[in-house]
Parts: sequence; C-alpha cells; structure tokens
Amino acid sequence: MKNKTKFSIVTLSVLFAAFGLMTIKLYFSQQEIEKSLADAELRQTSTNEEPTPILRTSFMSNDEGESFVNAAENTVNTVVHIKTEIVSKGNSYYDFFGSLLEQLYGGQMQVPNNVSVGYGSGVVISPDGYIVTNNHVVEGASKIEVTFNDKHKRTATIIGNDPSTDLALIKVDAKDLEYLTFADSDKVRVGEWVLAVGNPFNLTSTVTAGIVSAKARNINILGDGSTIESFIQTDAAINPGNSGGALVNMDGNLVGINAAIASRTGSYEGYSFAIPSNIVKKVVEDFLQYGALQRAYIGVSIAEITEELAEAKGIEVTSGVYVIDVHENGGAKSAGIKKDDIILSINNITVNSNSQLIGVVSQYRPGDKVNVKIKRNGNIIIKELTLKNLEGTEEMHGDTDAFYNEVLGIKAQALSSSLKSELGINYGLKIVEVKDGIFKQKGITDDFIILSVNYQKVSSENDLRKALSNDRNGKIRIEGINSTGTYNITFEFYR
Repeated sequence: MKNKTKFSIVTLSVLFAAFGLMTIKLYFSQQEIEKSLADAELRQTSTNEEPTPILRTSFMSNDEGESFVNAAENTVNTVVHIKTEIVSKGNSYYDFFGSLLEQLYGGQMQVPNNVSVGYGSGVVISPDGYIVTNNHVVEGASKIEVTFNDKHKRTATIIGNDPSTDLALIKVDAKDLEYLTFADSDKVRVGEWVLAVGNPFNLTSTVTAGIVSAKARNINILGDGSTIESFIQTDAAINPGNSGGALVNMDGNLVGINAAIASRTGSYEGYSFAIPSNIVKKVVEDFLQYGALQRAYIGVSIAEITEELAEAKGIEVTSGVYVIDVHENGGAKSAGIKKDDIILSINNITVNSNSQLIGVVSQYRPGDKVNVKIKRNGNIIIKELTLKNLEGTEEMHGDTDAFYNEVLGIKAQALSSSLKSELGINYGLKIVEVKDGIFKQKGITDDFIILSVNYQKVSSENDLRKALSNDRNGKIRIEGINSTGTYNITFEFYR
C-alpha cells in the first residue's frame, strides 16, 4: 500500500489579521557568493596539489529574473486589500424578545450588535471596478472596504457570491483601473513558475514565487459533494490574508484565485491552493448574466480507477474514471452512456479523477454540448452529451427565482446578496407567498426567512427538498427570522 502524506489540518486562508514576531533572514548577493566561492577555490589550489572539487551554485538567469519583475509589476496594482465588517445580533435574550421589547419601549429599544472585522484580498478584473475574491472573505458582510495599492479606498457591494465554489464578485464605483487578464488554466503545466500576490497578515502588495505542484486537487474544505474543488496546488507562500488574491503566470496573467493553505498551524507550511481561472471566469460571467451560478451536470456517479477496482472489474488500463451509475434524468443517459463505461476525456481534456471531471464540467452551463470519449468493452466511443442542471432540465436559474413547495404550502426564493449583507447571514430562503398549508395554519406570513429545516441550513430549492426528506418519524422542525432580523421563530409539526 502506498503511503499517503496527510495534512493534520487543512484550513481556509483566514480573514483576520495576525500579528507576531517575524524573523528576517539576510541573504548574500549573488556577487558576494560567487566571490566567496572563488576565494575558497584559490585557497584550495594554493595549499593542495589536487584541490578538492568545489560545489557551485546555479543561479537564476537575468531573463528569468526579469520575467518575475515584469509579472509582479503587472499584478501588484490590480490586487486590493479587503476589509469587512460582519454584524451579528446580540444574545438570545434579545433575539427572542426583540420585537416585544421594541414595542414596550416605544421603538426606542436598541438591540445590541456585535461587529467582527475580517481581512482578505481581491483581484480587479475590469477597468470599471469589478473585483473577484473568495466567498469566505465577504460572506455575511454588512460593510466591505476596498483599499487599492495607491492607498485610496472605496466601498464595495456584492454582485454575486457562491459557497460551492468559494467565489464572490464585488464592485466599487471607479473607472480606468488597472486589471488582470484571465489565462487559460487548462494549459497551466506542473512545474511552471507562478507568483502569488496578496495581503498576508495585513501586509499589502506582497509577492511570493513558487511552482505549480499539482492540478485538480480536491482537499475537501468546502463541504459536501455539491462543492466544486479542483484546485491548482502551488508551493508559493500563502498566509492568512492572501485569500482572494491573485495567482499569476510569468506573463502576468491570472491563472487562479488563492483560496486555501495546507497547515497544522494556520500559517503557510509548504503547500497552498488556488481556484483555476477558467472556473473563476465562468462563475463571474454567471453572476453578471444570471445573478447566480449555473451548475451543469453530466448525470453519472463515478469512481476513480484504482488497482483494486481495475482487478475487480477486469479493467486493463487505470486511466479515466469508472461509471458506477447513470442518473435517470441526466444528459449521460440521453447520450447513451452506460454503467461500467470508462470516461476518458471531455472535450479532449483528460479526466482521471473526480476532481478533474468536476473541474472540466464546471466550466459549462446547462444546455451546453460536450464530446465525451468513453471506453466500452475495449472500444473507444465518442458521445455528444447535452449537460443539464440538477433538476434534469436545460434551464438557467437566477438567484431570486421563486419556487413552490407543497409540503410547506409556500413559494420561496433564495436570499439576494444585498439582503444577506443587510442581515449579516449567508444562507436562507425568503417566503414570497403563503398558500394553503402548515405555514398558513401556524400564522406565518411572507415576512419570514427560513434559515434551517431539521437542523440543516437551506439556501436553495434543492437544500429545502433534501432537508424535508430528513424528518424524524414525520416530525419537521423549522427555524427562521423575520425579514428585519429582529426576532427568531422556531416551530415543529408533523406531516
């Protein structure tokens, strides 16, 4: 059995500023080192007839050094410092009695707020002020302040954010800004040089260098199987505060958004992870065109081909991914893909793992057509497949599209980014209309936001459907708040 290196803790690159003692190492210049080596060689030849071989150091060429300088200069003015304020309501006493206390005190009762401050980075991607960052940098923020490299500040608003990709798009009122151009992350090669630019520990405009260590990494930090994890792994130093910063190639173009570190201490220990630029670009376009991420699915359950699986299934080659099951309403079934097929590539991009397949498919939308190369009984077959959404259709969904749930007897919609910021929350469903059903029986009006069902947070129609199916002997628990966030409501009922 192969030994696998395990990180004790995998942490998101944290928002908050960290202060401490830093050791500053002094490095000799290239000229000093070469002179020292030359002196040592001279001393050896003057004292020995057969001098001991000298181990010489290979230094970076001027061309390579110049590439680093150019890439850094092209990037530092496009990476911004982000400061957020997240307001949470006071203790449970005020949460429970909030509205009653306000009535008793004639509307003068001040419910205490707790304000926490976070920090991160962002990347300017357009001259008119669009900035991409991590969702975990800005989620739930009531105020977002952006500081540019020349020290001027702007207030930003959230255009769109998505936990499943850990990406967010914000905007400031500006023009003629320096911005980065997207590179094709599918063409990034393991071993090539990259620069990470961000604001670690609140130190603005910090540039570190490294190489691409691996691609399509899934490190299981974003949650369940509905998340998109296909990270670029690099050994460029990334620390708390780098979240949302740029990973650029030697041409100074964006290849990824820095998102996470692998660490036992919370600080950099050797490896860091970035969201590939092709995924970032597609998510940004979704936010701008539709107001929400548009997820596409092939419609299969797969397994990576291990030596054990290959032996059990009689598979000769371990490349590709093995199809365990084909979903009834998915595009794969319509295209004729079957159980026990091996998917080799999608649109000529090789897929040998679940994260590679997710990384490729996440660049497309429902309704897009892709060519899937499969291996079946030793034969290579190309299938044209139409991708679908989770509901098995080709429709696009906006962030505020309303849907009806017959179990609760309500029409609901996902919370808008502005309402999330206003309430200091990052999930929930707003009631649009109360029809005949349990909500009407309980006297719940459309001035209500569902936060959790059966102790599971809900943000979408799919979340609600899953949570309702997880009842306890028919008993369902609903938790929520009113639309101003001043009081909580919890109730239970039986189907």
